[in-house]
Parts: sequence; C-alpha cells; structure tokens
Amino acid sequence: MKKQIRVYLRALEIDDHIKIHQWRQDEEIKKYFSGIPLFSSTLNEKSWVESKIFDKNNVSCAICLKETNEFIGCIFLNDIDYHNRAGHIPIFMGEKMHWGKGYATDARVLMLKYAFIDRGLERIWARVIEGNEGALKMLEKTGYKKEGILRKSRYNQGEFVNEISLGVLKQDFLEIIDEYEF
Repeated sequence: MKKQIRVYLRALEIDDHIKIHQWRQDEEIKKYFSGIPLFSSTLNEKSWVESKIFDKNNVSCAICLKETNEFIGCIFLNDIDYHNRAGHIPIFMGEKMHWGKGYATDARVLMLKYAFIDRGLERIWARVIEGNEGALKMLEKTGYKKEGILRKSRYNQGEFVNEISLGVLKQDFLEIIDEYEF
C-alpha cells in the first residue's frame, strides 16, 4: 500500500509572517534553526517573508495540511546551481504538535519531486547538526545518504558542533517515489 501525502505546498503569503515570528521565538525551534538568539520583530519577519515571495532565484513554500489547510511549516529550494544541477532544501516545522507525524517527510517528498522532475536537478544536499535524530531519520527516509562529517562547522548555543553532510541523487529519489501516492 502506498503512503499518502497528507500535506500540500503553497506559495508564502505576507500574513504568514505572524506565525513564522511566533515559531522563531520558540527555544526548541531556534535550537536547530539558527543556533544563536535572534531578536526579530514582526516587522522584520514581514520583510523577510516579503523578500522570499519576490525572490526569483529560490523557491519558498508554506507547508499546509490537506485536511484542514493549517499552515504548519516552511520548506525551501535554495542555492540552486543550474550548471551542476544541484540545490539545497531546508525545512522547518513550526507547529510542534505536528512534530514526529511524518508531515516533514511528506513535504520533503513533494519538494524533491519538484526539484528533480520539474526543475531537472540532479543532486540535493543537506547539513544536519549532529544529534538532530529526527531530521536525519526524515532525510534517510527520502533517499539521502550520509556523505561525511564537517567537524565543528557550526556555532550553536554557545559551542561549535559537528554537522553531518548528506546528499540525495535523482536516481536515489526515483527508487523511493513509487512508495508514495500523490
């Protein structure tokens, strides 16, 4: 039986800045998102969302539940390198009550399908702070393979930490895409 995709992606809207600002104030989210305290006003957040809306070089989407249309997180296709046909897909789930339910995996499958099939990319890379087991599990479920460790490459919560480097090739993703029903 195929896995149902329970989310959809939509373009960010200006009013999304309100929820994003709330999420960025949460200590658990900040731990993996930036690693350092950020003092961000709602006006600054609104400006950030606006910049994402008008950015023609990257793709920024809201993650929404199909069942309720609730906005629960954001996913991006960034750092697109058309010469090498590569990119990066950062994601953050803001609604903590939906953590661990597979919605991030669903959203990543949708964005990987877009990157590989619609945009013609060949490779997507990721870096995850060592110890972020939820992110590692989600990436591996979507075809990513560990490629190495970047030692003390990120300053996070007052210390330098290792990052795990991962990548997924189009062929890796195509091996798992048949498991999903769109």
